[in-house]
Amino acid sequence: MTTAIFSDGKPMSEAEFLAIGTTPERIELFDGSLHVTPAATPLHQKISRRLANSFDPGANAVGLAVWEAVNVRLNPSRIPIPDIAITTEIDEREVIVDSSAVRLVCEIISPANAATDRVLKMHYYATGGIPWYLLVDPDARTVLLYRLAHDTYVEEAVATVGDVLHLTEPIVATIDPAELLPPV
Repeated sequence: MTTAIFSDGKPMSEAEFLAIGTTPERIELFDGSLHVTPAATPLHQKISRRLANSFDPGANAVGLAVWEAVNVRLNPSRIPIPDIAITTEIDEREVIVDSSAVRLVCEIISPANAATDRVLKMHYYATGGIPWYLLVDPDARTVLLYRLAHDTYVEEAVATVGDVLHLTEPIVATIDPAELLPPV
């Protein structure tokens, strides 16, 4: 993680973060510090697209929307970019989606950032009040669904290749790891 301390000695503000603008890197704000990672691999993007496409019918049926790689404000010093977010109606022209509109976030684990997705982001999303967290682990060929219980996530369901995960909240959808994840 890269710490962004400016000449005034203070952590980066949301306004300073937004002033960075569009970059080829994925830049997230965690407690006033920047977390910078390169663009995702083609495999990561393929999984994200497949998953987002599979969520669209269920989201549309209940008036929700599916987004890939949007800025989600958990609080002014925490703005992660989940791989997928399912939201209520939002202003599509705004740079940031407030967490109050987010019903589910999904992270696809990259080997270099596994701890960030499994620990840090999971904690941040839970304290941000996002009801559902979906974690896809391509190496373990596993999809894990967590639901929010107070301010922490508890495991709701797990599916590996050979199993199917059925979502009933916030949308109805079926995830088949064998179809989602590439063969080994």
